[in-house]
Amino acid sequence: MNNISQFRAAEQADKSSLFQFSFHIHLLPLDAFRFNNLQVKNTQKTKISQSEEANMNLFQFSSSKQSYWNWVFFFIFSLLISTSFSDPRISNPGLFCGKFNPLNGTNFVPTFVKEMQGLSEAINARHFATYHLNSTLPIYALAQCHQDLSQTDCLLCYAASRTKIPRCLPFNSARIFLDGCFLRYDNYSFFKESVSSSFDKVICSNDNVAKVDEKRTKRVGYAVGKVTKVALRNGGFGTAAVDGVFALAQCWKSVPFEGCQECLHKAEMEVRGCSPKAEGRGLYTGCYLRYSTKKFFNEMGETEHNHGVSGIAVIIAIISATSAFIMLSVFVAYATYARLSKRKKELENLGQISINFEKSGLKFKYETLEKATDYFSLSRKLGQGGTGSVFMGILPNGKIVAVKRLIYNTRQWVDEFFNEVNLISKIQHKNLVKLLGCSIEGPESLLVYEYLPNKSLDQFIFDEEKAKRLKWKHRFDIIVGTAEGLAYLHGGESQIRIIHRDIKSSNVLLDENLNPKIADFGLVRCLAPEKSHLSTGVAGTLGYMAPEYLIRGQLTEKADVYSFGVLVLEIVCGKRNATFSKDSSSLLQTVWTLYRSNRLAEAVDPCTRDEILAKGGPDYVLQIGLLCTQASVSLRPSMVEVVQMLTDTDCEIPIPNQPPFINGNIQEPERSTKSYSLDSFISNAVKKIQGSGTFSESSRTHSSDEPSKTQ
Repeated sequence: MNNISQFRAAEQADKSSLFQFSFHIHLLPLDAFRFNNLQVKNTQKTKISQSEEANMNLFQFSSSKQSYWNWVFFFIFSLLISTSFSDPRISNPGLFCGKFNPLNGTNFVPTFVKEMQGLSEAINARHFATYHLNSTLPIYALAQCHQDLSQTDCLLCYAASRTKIPRCLPFNSARIFLDGCFLRYDNYSFFKESVSSSFDKVICSNDNVAKVDEKRTKRVGYAVGKVTKVALRNGGFGTAAVDGVFALAQCWKSVPFEGCQECLHKAEMEVRGCSPKAEGRGLYTGCYLRYSTKKFFNEMGETEHNHGVSGIAVIIAIISATSAFIMLSVFVAYATYARLSKRKKELENLGQISINFEKSGLKFKYETLEKATDYFSLSRKLGQGGTGSVFMGILPNGKIVAVKRLIYNTRQWVDEFFNEVNLISKIQHKNLVKLLGCSIEGPESLLVYEYLPNKSLDQFIFDEEKAKRLKWKHRFDIIVGTAEGLAYLHGGESQIRIIHRDIKSSNVLLDENLNPKIADFGLVRCLAPEKSHLSTGVAGTLGYMAPEYLIRGQLTEKADVYSFGVLVLEIVCGKRNATFSKDSSSLLQTVWTLYRSNRLAEAVDPCTRDEILAKGGPDYVLQIGLLCTQASVSLRPSMVEVVQMLTDTDCEIPIPNQPPFINGNIQEPERSTKSYSLDSFISNAVKKIQGSGTFSESSRTHSSDEPSKTQ
């Protein structure tokens, strides 16, 4: 009889003993078992060493360990009694859980526990059993012992494998490899599968080999090659010994000959790679192959030797396994209940907030925004900042919006977050970027802003070509509009008082008509009228930050006034306020020097110089910029006064005092008798910043994260 006919004859004999049944099963919700005391570990490697073996169990208990180990000790103690005269080979080389959670239902665990008991009865007869659990969400199960195990050892090994199933519940699939048996369940008919690129593993022992042992490598090669041939001749099982190297191969009896052949040949090639290690195991979809320098299998004549104690051993094994399995299932059920109870309490606390949220009209569904941004595609990304990334989104109605994806989670302070979103959304001004709403129910918090197509001001005034588009009228309108927006934030017309803290050219956005809108006035910058003006942290961008804020952390509206003054000089001159350096003059210093010598026209951007001079000169606008950047806080005008000076031609403009950053020195505000070297100032300022807080996102990156910034 040839190999194929022998294999199929053995296969057909085994199939006659298979016990099949079906039942309807209800499965738990997706989140039901994501409880806090379990940790998930990834096992999707194709080949792992013994040092990684500990990571193969997808679920490990990280709390309630005492109760867990109590019943584990009970099971092991019982197992030791029953195995006094046997070796069921219950060491666990691998446990692999699936990725998917079945949906719906609450009866999965008790039903699964009950029905899996049937495998014990079926496997008792021929070391092998399959179950077809047929329903709308079917489950298929297979259990098999290695053919060299006695009946007693087979039941003990299967009992041990069953206790590991709850580690994978409620995922809809699991593969449990012990050195004496195999157990698998899944939601489809897998019985004829032989190999899998995702789940097939090779495990090599972790013994240290000082040098390459070519003789052992050859013996390992001979042993695994020989055992593969023996198994294929003998219906899927074989053992072999070659000069101190012992090997065992076992195909699952549901796998046809061709599948067994494919599986063993692949396992043979991979397991050879473990040599010269002392042991190697191939844990494959359709087979198991192992070699070792120690004999670990039973000769077929020995498998009947221990039947004298089988009665007691079987009873103890079944009782032990059932007890352990039930206790673990109870633990899973309790953890699920605790998880659901916690979730229920959170939902009750959020009930009123959700009602208010629905009524506010600020709610966006996470799924809607996800689709609107093409699932946060990089092609839709507008900018990146310290609080998150901004993406262009197209809503179902065709409206274009900017969606900010926050990097921090707002779930712990969702009530405060919603209240502030609600507050900021009520701020309506033609020169402020409008906050349209938010999403707080998805895996991350999202903010939705109006979309501005022309992006930020810095991309115009500091670009040689785009700067030509900004005529003097545009620049003056941008200055006035920004001043009006800031005056509104400071409470000139609004009941809400907000200090921006980071006014700069990249935080002024332009609409399709080049009208300015201030962005990034944030959710954490609201100040109640009774709150102190002192900030415990410093947030801003060097070059725009007022000296009293940078040095002492003193935050008032006048810090915004200072930043606005720097912005005015940049818009008129078309140059950035230089970084602090001994070898370069800042824009402030340059304009101040030209102002003192009555040569302000030389500071104007060449793109608009002729136009400005024809209309009477830029002197008063630059003079207002210098007024805003005075070292003394009390001498700086309010933004309401700035708007009046810009729009009322009859308004008298005061003579400015010297700005703080002049000639390599800094004048600390309100202390004109003191001066500091620039190096000393920067050193002290940085220490002050590090001691009081960190820069905001604007100080960490030149690109803002507001709605229309480009990356």
